[in-house]
Amino acid sequence: MERSHGRGAVSGTDDPSFPARQAPRCTRLDELDDIVTRCRACPRLVAWREEVARVRRAAFRDWDYWGRPVPGFGDADASLAVVGLAPAAHGANRTGRMFTGDATGDFLFAALHEIGLASQPTSLHAGDGLTLRGVRLTAPVRCAPPENRPTANERDACRSWLSAELRLLAPRLRAVVALGGFGWQALLPAIRDTGRPLPRPRPVFGHGVHVVLPAGEGLPHPLHLLGSYHPSQRNTFTGRLTFPMLVGVLRRAAELAELPTGR
Repeated sequence: MERSHGRGAVSGTDDPSFPARQAPRCTRLDELDDIVTRCRACPRLVAWREEVARVRRAAFRDWDYWGRPVPGFGDADASLAVVGLAPAAHGANRTGRMFTGDATGDFLFAALHEIGLASQPTSLHAGDGLTLRGVRLTAPVRCAPPENRPTANERDACRSWLSAELRLLAPRLRAVVALGGFGWQALLPAIRDTGRPLPRPRPVFGHGVHVVLPAGEGLPHPLHLLGSYHPSQRNTFTGRLTFPMLVGVLRRAAELAELPTGR
């Protein structure tokens, strides 16, 4: 089954090779964002995201859920990227905007606002006027997964979208923050796909870890990779990740990306 959204029909959206075939062809972020939303390559994720959108949570019964893959959000000329895990079933899968509509997003956007990179501290829906300054938010898996746990095959199938996004951001990108170990492990091969060499052994995730990745062919500047615990409720409620901890990592990343901080 195929659906048509935005710029017209695209064939083969339910083929497992759809991301790998389509993502490298994209020459602009808006083109990538549009084609991402057509993807139906992972049957389990398609079934789950659409079931959630059909049944809905009682608190959101009046919402018209997005129920599709979620594209990246933010500045097309971003020098800082923040990479999470996947859309939440009743968050971005509902609103259609990355990190929007759930407690994880509330925590993240409040931190970005604290250092002057978000125009407001909350992100409720796609039409709420929020803008980001020099930042792009994205994820290695674009569909909401059951129990918030994508499989390794789903992660790998989706990697082409992230690789293409990083490639298109590369001319200005100076720093990337990976939220959580899953984001870190998914991000490394996507960075390698852009032609940037990775150190050996591969860098190990940890909160506050900072790795400088060397320039590569066509990439004249180094890339700073920083790790932060994921702002999930499990981490924030237990105190494993506090607000100052997240602000600290994001502020350091913004400085490395040569972005002005402070509101």
